Amino acid sequence: MSNASLLTAFILMGLPHVQALDAPLFGVFLVVYVLTVLGNLLILLVIRVDSHLHTPMYYFLTNLSFIDMWFSTVTVPKMLMTLVSPSGRAISFHSCVAQLYFFHFLGSTECFLYTVMSYDRYLAISYPLRYTSMMSGSRCALLATGTWLSGSLHSAVQTIMTFHLPYCGPNQIQHYFCDAPPILKLACADTSANEMVIFVNIGVVASGCFVLIVLSYVSIVCSILRIRTSEGRHRAFQTCASHCIVVLCFFGPGLFIYLRPGSRDALHGVVAVFYTTLTPLFNPVVYTLRNKEVKKALLKLKNGSVFAQGE
Repeated sequence: MSNASLLTAFILMGLPHVQALDAPLFGVFLVVYVLTVLGNLLILLVIRVDSHLHTPMYYFLTNLSFIDMWFSTVTVPKMLMTLVSPSGRAISFHSCVAQLYFFHFLGSTECFLYTVMSYDRYLAISYPLRYTSMMSGSRCALLATGTWLSGSLHSAVQTIMTFHLPYCGPNQIQHYFCDAPPILKLACADTSANEMVIFVNIGVVASGCFVLIVLSYVSIVCSILRIRTSEGRHRAFQTCASHCIVVLCFFGPGLFIYLRPGSRDALHGVVAVFYTTLTPLFNPVVYTLRNKEVKKALLKLKNGSVFAQGE
């Protein structure tokens, strides 16, 4: 980072809203955050203690739940602070760097993980007899590790490109967390190269992942239609429907924001709420309410039979 970065702190302006809504918004986002953390912790616990869920699909789901729990934690607590008092809007320069890095690290890792999960579903439905050997424990671990390393590299590039620029004022970020597009508007230098990096490093990569996911599901649908029994087709569709819902909720808002470099819409803050706050909550809801295996495991956990099996 350049020594010309004169600012020592930024001010997060938060979501665009009238001041009278501070208390209601604080209550809503606090409830959503608590439910997000508890919901994802519950999924991690259920998968950990129920041996029937020790499969590749649920292995990747544990990674997703862990990411979602922290992805929400990176932004929501600070957003709650901005709603409580004006002093809560201040964020130090280095804290802003850290927030941007971890936000993009977890977000891009989740993007890559969704792609791996769609590949896993493709193998499970298209090659059911060979699936166990094709998705061995070591291969699952390798794929998961690859998503985390790719996310880390992806975020490092974005963070370095953003904060190597000089920031000498003003210091008001028109957002509720430190993200690259609103921060670049405060730079005391030309940001056209950075905006292009955002477009390529985030938008194109996310679009590429989304296209791969779509292609996987086109192949999955073709395989499902070849299943002879209606019950088999229904189970296959139900398994994939949950993944499709959360993928659309995650990629839709993200592509809207990052494929529009230089845009100054205040709508970005509202759209960002969807994938930073609501999508991490949707994942445990969708994967529990639409998944019979998880619901059975939850009932066993409630009755204590899961722990009895493990003894």
